[in-house]
Amino acid sequence: MTKNIMIVGVGGQGSLLASKLLGHVLLSQNYDVKVSEVHGMSQRGGSVVTYVRYGDKVYSPIIDKGQADVIISFEKLEAARYMNYLKKGGKIVVSDQEIDPMPVITGAAEYPENLIEKMKAAGADIDDMDALSLAMEAGSPKAVNIVLMGRVSRYFPEISEEAWLASLEACVPPKFLEMNKKAFMLGRN
Repeated sequence: MTKNIMIVGVGGQGSLLASKLLGHVLLSQNYDVKVSEVHGMSQRGGSVVTYVRYGDKVYSPIIDKGQADVIISFEKLEAARYMNYLKKGGKIVVSDQEIDPMPVITGAAEYPENLIEKMKAAGADIDDMDALSLAMEAGSPKAVNIVLMGRVSRYFPEISEEAWLASLEACVPPKFLEMNKKAFMLGRN
């Protein structure tokens, strides 16, 4: 049975490292894994979406609407934007951060209010957290991605903490490893 995970965020938030980490840990568990990156205007703070599909045999890297088991979102508006990809009974793990998209920055639009409440009201199972504060505690605001991956690791009881940390070691440059391990554990715990 193939499982589908979407990682959504804004350019520069580290979604590529998050998808690399997830792909690595799933491969280490002998799953067939397909990762596909769909870039928006990532350099300018646009949407970045990554699909991670895994199972015994995965044929396509693409996830259709209503098919995602888990959506990992680095930002609330991105979670709302891709909510229609979530399957019934799926879960959204979201950082409650707000990053203004271009239309808000230019004054053409306002950032929507109460997004988490609205998504919950629409029936989404949401695990929202202040990943930015935990990332700062770990030593860098850029560690939000790894804090979220720590949180997501809780939804994979079959994958040991050791396997996650080994994949972190494989994916993160040595000089950032301790900070990222701390970020991961803060998110996990």
